[in-house]
Amino acid sequence: MKTVLITGASSGYGRETALCFHTRGWNVIATMRTPRAGVLPESDRLRVVELDVTKPESVTAALEAAGPLDVLVNNAGIPSISVFEGTPMARVREVFETNTFGVMATTQAVLPQFRERGSGVVVNVTSSVVLGHMPLSAVYKASKMAVEGFTASLALELAPFGVQAKTVEPGACLTTNFAARATNGGSLEELVPAPYVPWAKKAMDDFTGQELFTKESDVAETVWRAVHDTTGQLRFPAGADAVWLAQAK
Repeated sequence: MKTVLITGASSGYGRETALCFHTRGWNVIATMRTPRAGVLPESDRLRVVELDVTKPESVTAALEAAGPLDVLVNNAGIPSISVFEGTPMARVREVFETNTFGVMATTQAVLPQFRERGSGVVVNVTSSVVLGHMPLSAVYKASKMAVEGFTASLALELAPFGVQAKTVEPGACLTTNFAARATNGGSLEELVPAPYVPWAKKAMDDFTGQELFTKESDVAETVWRAVHDTTGQLRFPAGADAVWLAQAK
């Protein structure tokens, strides 16, 4: 029986991915920065483990607790909606610490066992922002584009050892708490410099008025497909809007 470790599994895409793999017979290590009871079903094939990807000691402890793995899904991330001019550099670093360096840290920690065994898959969840030019996302997109480049080169390094690295690129989902987390509950007037407010409002209206969106299940199914794909495909758009963007690109 195979085992997958999923970061950021307390809600949204991570939680849905944990449920997807669990219902299909896998052992699941569902990691959360702050574990909460009742988020996932109780099962002898599902364990909740504390993991803060920004803390090296937490990464080490979680990997030791998890035991041998077949798949790592790097899903944990910080959303960010902002105008770059008004984004404090402390916030920029916070986003990169989780979205980019956190992915690298967990990946680096798991690679020795994958390489020694001659198998394993790393799936890095990025975003459809990498597929097009989107407003209010300069910092967030930069953090995710870095992971896309990282994964593409990593895949080449790992191929001689039978280990794979891939990305899943989810679109926008209305049923997650992305927007609330990205803005910390603040209004656009509070978040962006005054000269940008009219433009930012229009950008947000255009976004919420789009016709195509992504469901949590779209992402979970795409992660499942990426893990089992044997064609050498590197990037996997997830959700109707992401697929449209990928095809348009």
